[in-house]
Amino acid sequence: MDIGIDFGITNTDLVIEDNGTSTFHTFASKDSIDTKLLDTIFSKLNLTDLEIENIAVTGGKSSNLPESYNSIPITKVNEVFAIGRGAKAIYNIQEDSFVVVSTGTGTACVSYINGEFHHLGGISFGGGTLQGLSNLLVDTKDSKKIDSMAFDGDKNSLDMLIGEVVNDIGSLDPDITASNFSKARDLKKFADEDIAASLMNMTGEVIGTIAYLNALLVGVDKVYFVGRVSLLESVTSAIDKRLELAGVTSVYTENREFANAIGSLSFLKPAR
Repeated sequence: MDIGIDFGITNTDLVIEDNGTSTFHTFASKDSIDTKLLDTIFSKLNLTDLEIENIAVTGGKSSNLPESYNSIPITKVNEVFAIGRGAKAIYNIQEDSFVVVSTGTGTACVSYINGEFHHLGGISFGGGTLQGLSNLLVDTKDSKKIDSMAFDGDKNSLDMLIGEVVNDIGSLDPDITASNFSKARDLKKFADEDIAASLMNMTGEVIGTIAYLNALLVGVDKVYFVGRVSLLESVTSAIDKRLELAGVTSVYTENREFANAIGSLSFLKPAR
């Protein structure tokens, strides 16, 4: 049995590979990453030392862990490589060049060029921003609830559109957002659902913009997404619309929230 763990800022994701079968688990992240935390996680999963052969870790301050846990070797994986290898594995990517956007508490962009992974950069805007702002604005940090609220709301109650403020700009659709939340300058009372819709749209537009810019930089026409924020439909809808502006396609698959843990596991076997 091999175990891959991604210690994220918000969630700790774990993938167990045992005789060709993978199982997936998630726990709330803790401030300290140490062997006591491993004790707690493995105890909750009813795992014994005799069952575990190898542990691979990535994310957070996982490099602070010792080289082994109860004589079980710990392989420490750079997060950039975990993101890239995880995406390559879950999407079965065969292209010579590709871009992956990891949508977690923050957002990171990774490229694969000439057989090597590169960190293209990242932004501090992500799931943590979404939860923090929604907690302030609509009194909830539950991402699924915000997603549901967004579908019942109208983002145009708060967002200003291109067609509302200027004449034609090139080929831009008049329904494209010109300014997020700008209508809140003049009014203070909005439905929570409208606020949620605007917030989720803004999140998707920011992530989508950084995604297509990096795709154009690398010279590819698609972006592979991993991470939990990409599970939120109202966010991915905004991502997709933003990518369409640049002729770039988004790609999503199941278990993408566990990509980093899967990527760390790949370092326990020869690279494909």
